[in-house]
Amino acid sequence: MSEPVSVSEIDHPEDSKPIVAASLADRISNAIDDDNRAALIGSFDDAHPADIADVLEQISASERDDFIRLADQDFPVDVLPELEEGLRDEILPLIDPKLLADAVGEMDSDDAVYLVESLDDDLKEDVLSSLTASDRIGIERSLEYPEYSAGRMMQRDVVVVPPFWTVGQTIDMMRAREDLPEEFYEIVVTDPGHKPLGTVPLSRLMASRRPVIMDAIMGDDFRVIDANDTQEDVGYVFNQYHLVSAPVVDESGRLAGVITIDDAMQALDDETEEDLLRLGGVGDEELTDSVVEIAKQRLPWLAVNLLTAVIASAVIAQFDAVIESIVALAILMTIVASMGGNAGTQTLTVAVRALATKDITTTNAMRIISREAAVGLVNGIVFAVVMGTLTWAWYGDPALGGVLGAAMIINMIVAALAGILIPIWLEKLGADPALASAVFVTTVTDVVGFLAFLGLAALVLL
Repeated sequence: MSEPVSVSEIDHPEDSKPIVAASLADRISNAIDDDNRAALIGSFDDAHPADIADVLEQISASERDDFIRLADQDFPVDVLPELEEGLRDEILPLIDPKLLADAVGEMDSDDAVYLVESLDDDLKEDVLSSLTASDRIGIERSLEYPEYSAGRMMQRDVVVVPPFWTVGQTIDMMRAREDLPEEFYEIVVTDPGHKPLGTVPLSRLMASRRPVIMDAIMGDDFRVIDANDTQEDVGYVFNQYHLVSAPVVDESGRLAGVITIDDAMQALDDETEEDLLRLGGVGDEELTDSVVEIAKQRLPWLAVNLLTAVIASAVIAQFDAVIESIVALAILMTIVASMGGNAGTQTLTVAVRALATKDITTTNAMRIISREAAVGLVNGIVFAVVMGTLTWAWYGDPALGGVLGAAMIINMIVAALAGILIPIWLEKLGADPALASAVFVTTVTDVVGFLAFLGLAALVLL
């Protein structure tokens, strides 16, 4: 008998995904260049929709138009849910509505909702009118829920049984049904009012004997998600409680659908990406956006940043006589502001992430704020000693080194406090803590840094 081989011993080519993606991109580009419809369609055969979506996002707009024209009725519509939102909105009007309707009818309900909500009103009506009554009603009900909510994310195709059914009845029912969800992980047990009582993982179902009642193997410690919960809340619940799926209920507590791990993790990834972009003062821009679109999204926050820079400059202007008397201040003051800005950004990044994962609460907020202030103090002392000594050695003035060190300690503490308090304050006001925190923190560290350094210099050195 041969020895078992562990997964780690299997030889995997390095960087296999980039190689596959590059090969697909070459095949698609060559087919477009040659105006070869057969070659283009042939490139879809062994390609995952996500990989085709990546290629469509990378090629030029004219090549995408040629792609859609060549593919025609064979356009791979399962690619659409994988595309960036802006690009998908550009492509949808170019596709035959009947082809879209056929695709929506074949998709999982959550993907169908995701696609239909992107259509303009006329195209949406054309697609919905082409669906069966049950599919149309299901999609329309999902669209009634707020955007980016659990009601939009959930799939309505759920395997449901009453608690008194046996394992054998459940298995036979699933074998007989032709409309089972393509992928599911748990069976939801409901009462006569269609309210969830518990869930049974497929693994537990298959390990149980046929006469066993579902109620006996049902787990009643499951998590229920409200259809109006935000996708951020959904991602948090799945990540916090290690779920693979969760029932979704409507306002009356009745089962409305189910969310699975892939959709929850996509929501969590979207929220993380959004926080990252907003921390940088960037909107929901995509690689396919035009120069004008990107400039319009970045311009407002650059304007805000300009205003804050003017405020910092106004602080400096109050000490112009001090700077004229001691020219070294003009050289050294940027060090204080820069160190404070970096320290504030470090704290801010940690704080925004902790708020997103709900790790900062009213219970531990003061402890975390105190800890960050202490970190700022420690780092401030370390760099105060380093820069104070270097300044003393450079300019031969111990007082100047002491002023720089003291200003650095003050600004590092203030930076740490601003980095933690500003996002908490924004969240209390109901705003996204990542939205404008970076601009406010930078303003605080610049103003306090210049004020502390130049103010101390005026008191001590003149």
